[in-house]
Amino acid sequence: MAATDPRAPCLIGVGQRTWHPEDVGEEGAPEPLGMWEEVARAAVADTGARAHVLERLDSVQIVYCQTWQYDDPAARLAERLGIAPRLASYSGIGGTTPQVLVQEQAAAILRGELDCALVCGAEALATQRAYKKRGERAPYSFKPTEKRAFPWEAPFHPAEVAHEVFQAWLTFAVFDNARRGHLGVGLDDYRRDLGHVMAPMTKVAASNPNAWFQVERSSDDVVTPTPENRMVGYPYTKYMVSIMDVDMAAAVLLASHETADALGVPADRRVYLRGWCYATDPTYLAEHPDMWRSPAMTAASGEAMRGAGVGIDDVAHLDLYSCFSSSVNFARDALKLGDGDARPLTVTGGLPYHGGAGSNYMSHSIATMAEVLRDDPGSYGMVSGVGMHMTKHVYGVYSTEPGPVAPPEQESVQARVDAAGTTAITDTYDGKATVAAYSVVHGRDGAPEWGVAVCDLAEGGRVYAKLLDRELLASAEEEELVGRTLTLAPTTAESPMGGEATMNVATI
Repeated sequence: MAATDPRAPCLIGVGQRTWHPEDVGEEGAPEPLGMWEEVARAAVADTGARAHVLERLDSVQIVYCQTWQYDDPAARLAERLGIAPRLASYSGIGGTTPQVLVQEQAAAILRGELDCALVCGAEALATQRAYKKRGERAPYSFKPTEKRAFPWEAPFHPAEVAHEVFQAWLTFAVFDNARRGHLGVGLDDYRRDLGHVMAPMTKVAASNPNAWFQVERSSDDVVTPTPENRMVGYPYTKYMVSIMDVDMAAAVLLASHETADALGVPADRRVYLRGWCYATDPTYLAEHPDMWRSPAMTAASGEAMRGAGVGIDDVAHLDLYSCFSSSVNFARDALKLGDGDARPLTVTGGLPYHGGAGSNYMSHSIATMAEVLRDDPGSYGMVSGVGMHMTKHVYGVYSTEPGPVAPPEQESVQARVDAAGTTAITDTYDGKATVAAYSVVHGRDGAPEWGVAVCDLAEGGRVYAKLLDRELLASAEEEELVGRTLTLAPTTAESPMGGEATMNVATI
């Protein structure tokens, strides 16, 4: 048996907690700083180390927190923990963030720049919402002297602004409808398939004490619109949409193999990061050349497995990012997981049922995967993340079994993805266009209000179109609209961002 690389990065401790409303009452969860400290200390205790782990921490990495902005988040946590790490950082946003932070620390460990690192995050959005509902302000400390802008990574596209293409539940629904149209599956059959994909996640969540909704639901329960489970953006009901207003936190500790030895971390507590990769698809919805798939998912997952020296058949445990079913389906397609594959697609219960805590869900998936792999030593587990509107993708492969490890060839991976180019977006258009994908937006009463279509132009490129005609909206949920020709006409209306904007209104 080959000797383990002394610089091989491994998880040595994990910690997570969910503050359920019935357990905390009106006071709610602690502020995020207190949540960070609690799960960080839990991760330290989880190591089983004989030495003081906190004293060896070189790096503290905090996942962006939407609940509250501190003046210096990482420094405040370091102060709470009584440590002075050489590196302390606060991340940007996105569902890929925790795994990206973990693999960046792992790469630094491999290079000999770090020995031990902490990655953690928390959200108290449910508590914050409850306070607001009562007309009160939740108590938080260390407010910044100046209000910070939300860290958007790309400017809003003017055509997306004009057509109100903002919400993830809308854009991811558009992707799922594009996939359905590509596959040629009937509308009712496809929604039934979505239920078969999502319902098993509720079973996992029901047995996970950290899940926000510990309720098992049938496929019909998930996809059938009811007053409690209204249609949000066709084909998504409320039970199919990621829940972000949760109170939960998670932390993971990484160290080199030799540092784990020095700390006295038992071998059966260690979970090695064997392969990883990050890649991106185009930024804007209509820019994706094939709106029914993700080339970046295929490339990143393939490179992560290549680095780990395994294939998908070798991966026993999966946690595929499940903000919406399209992210799961795109990953299934990328990994070639057929309908007959019996492996559960989540270890946590998934974002709609476990809870998708802002940018921090993957901290929970990584922590839970570590626990699963400890209980199944020698097996492999894969976690994935998705950021923005199906733009950012990351994959990580883990195992209790150490092995050769090297950073991915990320630049060449991204170059291959980028070679396909992007589809040009035309802001306004007067004439006929062919529907490539669409969705219908429903109000809180469950009734359809408006829709959006992404249309292909005969001369090339794409255009957004607003669906306002009642008959068109109704037919879009009964008959396939993908591939049909619509007539578009530019119309000036009030912009959702203020002022006026020109949108394209579609008719049959």
